[in-house]
Amino acid sequence: MYRAREDARHVIISTATDIINTTQILRDGDTLISSGGRFVLGFFSPGNSNNRYVGIWYANINNITAVWVANRENPVKNNTSGILKVVEPGVLVLLNDTNNIVWSSNTSRAARTPVLQLLDTGNLVLRVANDDRPENFLWQSFDYLTNTFLADMNFGWNSETGIQSSLTSWKTNDNPAPGDFTFFMDLTGYPQCILKKRNVTVCRVGPWNGHRFTGIPNTGQDPTYTYEFIMDENKTYYRELTIDKSVISRYTLSQSGLLQRWTWVDRIQDWVLHLNIPADNCDTYKLCGAYGSCNMANSPSCGCLNKFVPKDPQGWVKSDWSNGCVRRTPLNCRKGDGFLKYSGIKLPDSRHSWFNKSMTLEECKVECSKICSCTAYAQLDKSIERSGCLFWSEDLIDIRDMSVDGQDIYIRMASSDLDSKGKRSKIFISSLTSLMGVVLLGLSLMLYYWKRKKNYIKRTTGGSNNKDFELPLFDLSTISKATNNYSIDNKLGEGGYGPVYKGVLGNGQDIAVKRLSKTSMQGIEEFKNEVICIAKLEHRNLVKLLGCCIQGEEKMLIYEYMPNRSLDLILFDQIRSTILDWPKRLQVVNGVARGLMYIHQDSRLRIIHGDLKASNILLDTDMNPKISDFGIARCFPGNETEDETSRVIGT
Repeated sequence: MYRAREDARHVIISTATDIINTTQILRDGDTLISSGGRFVLGFFSPGNSNNRYVGIWYANINNITAVWVANRENPVKNNTSGILKVVEPGVLVLLNDTNNIVWSSNTSRAARTPVLQLLDTGNLVLRVANDDRPENFLWQSFDYLTNTFLADMNFGWNSETGIQSSLTSWKTNDNPAPGDFTFFMDLTGYPQCILKKRNVTVCRVGPWNGHRFTGIPNTGQDPTYTYEFIMDENKTYYRELTIDKSVISRYTLSQSGLLQRWTWVDRIQDWVLHLNIPADNCDTYKLCGAYGSCNMANSPSCGCLNKFVPKDPQGWVKSDWSNGCVRRTPLNCRKGDGFLKYSGIKLPDSRHSWFNKSMTLEECKVECSKICSCTAYAQLDKSIERSGCLFWSEDLIDIRDMSVDGQDIYIRMASSDLDSKGKRSKIFISSLTSLMGVVLLGLSLMLYYWKRKKNYIKRTTGGSNNKDFELPLFDLSTISKATNNYSIDNKLGEGGYGPVYKGVLGNGQDIAVKRLSKTSMQGIEEFKNEVICIAKLEHRNLVKLLGCCIQGEEKMLIYEYMPNRSLDLILFDQIRSTILDWPKRLQVVNGVARGLMYIHQDSRLRIIHGDLKASNILLDTDMNPKISDFGIARCFPGNETEDETSRVIGT
């Protein structure tokens, strides 16, 4: 046990322990510190309040930032006489100055030798003295969230224990009692996260799609955390797991109803805001009504989906979009209805939905077609091949355009509103002679087009033969499958060469695919140059070229995938730059220097990169740098060191 003195800014600790048993008590002024020194348990007064609360906060941050409060509804009032202790058969109790119980844990199992321990994750646990297995904990604070969500917490439902882990805002900065706002996982239909003010839905994050919640853009791969969503017959929850233990981050539900992600930055000794939900007015629940879609770049921000019209045109003129939109042509089940694809959206409210985890997208279409009440379907899990299906049975509400990280949905439409390619062509041939004439003309045109295309390909590839490249050749269908048919969700970026996609081969290997834009004449030159320059080079600080794909007009280069992307994305990001401490920065500089030394002096060809910059330095899992993008590099045989070019190049 140890004593502590608390003032407005500092907690001064003399000795430390992370555990107490039934023979010890924690008085106001005493604290527990987790074994790694990350979290503190003790008594505190929030803001300007004189009331005392038992809470958990960060150990190494001067201003107390509480992440959990035990007695948020029942403070020890106006004195410092509170006592926290463990009593048999395994209950944690808080007593006031009259020895009355102010708060207690609702432990469901009895234990003869219970102890209380503060873990380095911030979890306060009651357990049996000689058993530290999480599955045998008697009670844990991680099951009873207040207004803060931390890494390693489970956010969702556990049907075995009957516990729902949700966030509830504080009433005020001085009062941690439950406020007006609640953020929770709704299991009605397909699970999704909902923000409510009292009993009114304010905002909906959207369902999990295998990579992220659909309503939160730009939450892809993070070098500091991994994400997982678990759903089975006993539990449904979301969890974040820490990769970089030095990063301090938390989600907090504010008194004003904002779910915010904060990251502590040592350099400025302050919290930096990383995420806000709701982010803007388009996150307002069902702002645009049924089949309406919100886009902050438009004025007005609400509009009907393509092939839909306002249900109340006069209301829309007055910016009242609550009645939403209706199909231009009403449905007539089984009379030629089909499905129209809408891309780049936040998926609709899933409370009136059902799902299947094993179907393919084509099987989803067949299944939805059989059911007249099925209004739409979408891919359930984008991380696996048999992705499963999410089906809707009522009007689609709470949709917004998302140019980044949006998803596809297939909405049931009348046959007259389907694209022309989906309609049946009814062509009547007047005579066999006319038919034969059309066939012969078609064959002639095909032959002519084939010869022109062959000549075009020969010109654009410079007459090159696939064998000239001396690289493994990938089949076009293999690359299409690996990149999910060049899905926007797989797109990593785009340059003068063309777009770059992430892909996964059949053997599980991650790859990066540079796809030559058909309109980029500069890209054709870069394609050949990149192959010629680095096809045979092998160095730990050069990105590895795995092969290429040359099929028809398609030309692609296949590289090893770098999970931490390019140096500029980390270096110039205020939050992510904190993971690049000085030793790691020196490691990057040394690695780039080694790569340059190799291509300048030690390789079989002397190579001048010509465009070396932070965006062309890629980082692998361990932050090792690899030089990439040799599209405008120059290769010199022997001892030559000079050349002339008509193109503008860099370094």
